[in-house]
Amino acid sequence: MVAHQLAHNIMVALDTDASRALELAHMLSGQARWVKVGMTLFYAEGPRIITSLKQLGYQVFLDLKLHDIPHQIEGALVSAASTGANLITVHGLGGKAMLEAAARGAKRARSLNHPVQVIAVTVLTSMDASELGSIGIADSEQTEALRLAELARNAGLHGVVCSAHEAHAMRTLLGPDALVVTPGIRPAGTDTADQRRVATATEAIKAGASHLVVGRPITNAQNPCQAFEKISQELNGLDFASHLHL
Repeated sequence: MVAHQLAHNIMVALDTDASRALELAHMLSGQARWVKVGMTLFYAEGPRIITSLKQLGYQVFLDLKLHDIPHQIEGALVSAASTGANLITVHGLGGKAMLEAAARGAKRARSLNHPVQVIAVTVLTSMDASELGSIGIADSEQTEALRLAELARNAGLHGVVCSAHEAHAMRTLLGPDALVVTPGIRPAGTDTADQRRVATATEAIKAGASHLVVGRPITNAQNPCQAFEKISQELNGLDFASHLHL
């Protein structure tokens, strides 16, 4: 994958209100291919925000981290896919039956002409070993993330969300065709805010990430287009051999 293709796999996290999200989407429409819509924006605006972003030509990553009983998850995937979202997250902690239900939901959605890919969130990038311990998980972040990734793979999902710190191990476990989406991407020397396990774009790609989620370093920048371009330029010269294309 050459540099310009790598830049296409930067996902801009629109964790703002609708007015600002659409302003940013218009600004970046000549550069970014992907945007991420999370809970804050989707719960406020609903499916219409997805429609607006699709009309601007974006691929939409709907990051709702769905987590419920299997029956609800299967139906939720069908409903969420009907918005036009291209990629949807479920939470790996939902377990084997829930993840299998998510895969069934995606299959049903495709049969209704709403093709969608589903990936499992493993360990949030805001969590470290201490945080895991507080909810009764004694394993390290990487061990827990890999355990959940294996469940997701066996359930038939398309990949995972994980920190760049686990990306290499994920790529080894899941193989070349899996999606490995890494949030917590920060340019060198910038504020990490509430993210604990962060990395630069170059570090994440070299570790095996397929897609990079970047929010505040772009959306809070004085010039979001320049900020996006700076991260794109950081990827120049990388020759990441991948067969991943969404």
